[in-house]
Amino acid sequence: MTGSSLLELGYVAAAHGVQGRVMIRTFDPQSVALGEVRRVSLRLGNGDQRELTLVYRRQAGTGWVVGFEQIGTRTAAEGLLGSRVSVFRDDLQPPGEGEFFQGDLIGLTAVNEAGKILGTVAEIWNTGPVPNLVIREGNLELLVPFTDEFVPGVDLVQGRIVIRPPELEE
Repeated sequence: MTGSSLLELGYVAAAHGVQGRVMIRTFDPQSVALGEVRRVSLRLGNGDQRELTLVYRRQAGTGWVVGFEQIGTRTAAEGLLGSRVSVFRDDLQPPGEGEFFQGDLIGLTAVNEAGKILGTVAEIWNTGPVPNLVIREGNLELLVPFTDEFVPGVDLVQGRIVIRPPELEE
């Protein structure tokens, strides 16, 4: 397990209405984490962290419309635009067997089944039916579907993920 108590899940995309609500776009469109928590941490554009209490939330398309106890006007909500939104790990149900918080995969060393280092998990793209890991090594980038076929092992304690890269057609 990683040492971070926060799991970044999205960003404030827009102000919504006049009561200080905002639209949060989640990196994983299927994430329901905002429905499970009462508080979030925002990393503002200037780097400051701010903990806010949720008093309203509803799923809306590819994100969530939320209201915070501490934010009551559209002007105040507009000041949050672009802020990165994280939830507190302790506020979430732990993932089940064979499941992982996507944020825990970022930074893992990717190796092939022979143990050769392929790079580091730099990002996760949620653009299709399964998440895709972006493995980077220098200028090279490898996109790997996060399925058992292509990812036979994840070891959070060792900080490693075993990758079986897709075959390249020539």
